[in-house]
Amino acid sequence: MQQIRAVISKEFDAVNQLIIEQLHSDVPLVENIGHYIVDAGGKRLRPMLALLAGGASGKLSHAHIVLATVIEFIHTATLLHDDVVDISALRRGRATANAQWGNAPSVLVGDFLYSRAFQLLVSLGNMQVMSMLADATNTIAEGEVLQLSKAGDPNTSEADYFQIINNKTAVLFAAATAGGAVLAGVENAQHYYQYGLKLGTAFQLIDDVLDYEGDTATLGKNIGDDLAEGKPTLPLIYVMAHGSTEQQQLVYDAITNKSSEQLIAIVDAVKTSGAIDYTRAAALTSSQEAIATLDSLADSPYKQALKTLAELSVARDF
Repeated sequence: MQQIRAVISKEFDAVNQLIIEQLHSDVPLVENIGHYIVDAGGKRLRPMLALLAGGASGKLSHAHIVLATVIEFIHTATLLHDDVVDISALRRGRATANAQWGNAPSVLVGDFLYSRAFQLLVSLGNMQVMSMLADATNTIAEGEVLQLSKAGDPNTSEADYFQIINNKTAVLFAAATAGGAVLAGVENAQHYYQYGLKLGTAFQLIDDVLDYEGDTATLGKNIGDDLAEGKPTLPLIYVMAHGSTEQQQLVYDAITNKSSEQLIAIVDAVKTSGAIDYTRAAALTSSQEAIATLDSLADSPYKQALKTLAELSVARDF
């Protein structure tokens, strides 16, 4: 990841500076919560994609700094809202904003970040990018609602699952990548968009694997949180379809009751049923499809960084 960031180090620093500037508010609580969640760090993958796509298209400008900041604000807003909906207490290794300040301030500061993102987006004056981000934000909201509607539903299908992660996660990766290309003058950024979709899918699949393979210290979140929320992720869906009768019943009960009480047994079921290998294989396919979309791009450090990022998406433990 450090090698990837090195390709856009100057622009990446400028994004971090603009984030700090744009968090300013006359209301201290807005700044406090905004800085708390943004300063927590994270991989900053989505803004990175906007910069790398711009560079791969041949022209990075200040507009890319603005777009990357917009992307990070939208993503951060979704995290604030997610943690309230999921009643999460831990993110990125420390207490969530809602655990620190309560649900109402977290939701309202999330709204502030959404609106600040679109103020910045308007300043770019690019209707194509504005439309892309407006559509992505709307789709993310639909994905959140779809995921909520499937919580506690053990009959959720693979198709349902992939629709959820496409809407909830992958579309912002796609909008970031395609938006960066459009700002660099690319008329048809569809291959960039597809790269982002495939990359986002691979990342989410591995996230769902790590919920059963990782540890709290490395991931920065509590293992089993998704299970406790009744989220039927792909490893669980696979066990429901291919596990033993006992394993199927175990997962069925856990999803229905939104319970992680049998986490150790479920982790064993996920591993012994082949669910981990199946989910990793799906992630690898998405990663390879992302890399294939880069074939038409001219060789450059930016293209290589995009390729490396896709490879890293399936070879990580965080």
